[in-house]
Amino acid sequence: MTTPVCTGASRAAAASAGHRRYPSFSSYVRARGPVLLRTARSLTANPSDAEDLLQTALTKTYVAWERIEDHGALDGYVRRALVNTRTSQWRKRKVDEFACEELPEKEAAPAPDPAEQQTLHDAMWRAVLKLPDRQRAMVVLRYYEDLSEAQTAEVLGVSVGTVKSAVSRALGKLREDPELSPVR
Repeated sequence: MTTPVCTGASRAAAASAGHRRYPSFSSYVRARGPVLLRTARSLTANPSDAEDLLQTALTKTYVAWERIEDHGALDGYVRRALVNTRTSQWRKRKVDEFACEELPEKEAAPAPDPAEQQTLHDAMWRAVLKLPDRQRAMVVLRYYEDLSEAQTAEVLGVSVGTVKSAVSRALGKLREDPELSPVR
């Protein structure tokens, strides 16, 4: 196949003819959108995916609008963008579903007994209250108030290292508390 050679004058005339036909990107989309959407639908199984595909192809066309010399061949450009985008999507797709003999759903875990949760909460709080004041304050700020080590140190006016060591010792005491032994 031979490619026509355009001189500078004929290229300018062809470009201005293309710009007269579609003076703006918006007019092109209004005029050719339904036809291009049908093309996109033929490439996908889902109408919503087709709309997304066309939107992506039109975005690529908009970005290249000033570089496209022959606005009379815009449909070909957009169709190529549709096919290339769809091919890229197909290559990147991740298969999340697999056929199998049995349903992969797990049985729902039994809901925790509210009475047991309250008992555990009360036991934990009693154990925290047994801690020395300084350690208790640090544990409460770190785990009940959800402050970082730096924030806890700032609130108490101590160094971060002090918070780390005091909390570590406090957690060690909580692990050894006999009232919390059924939890382990």
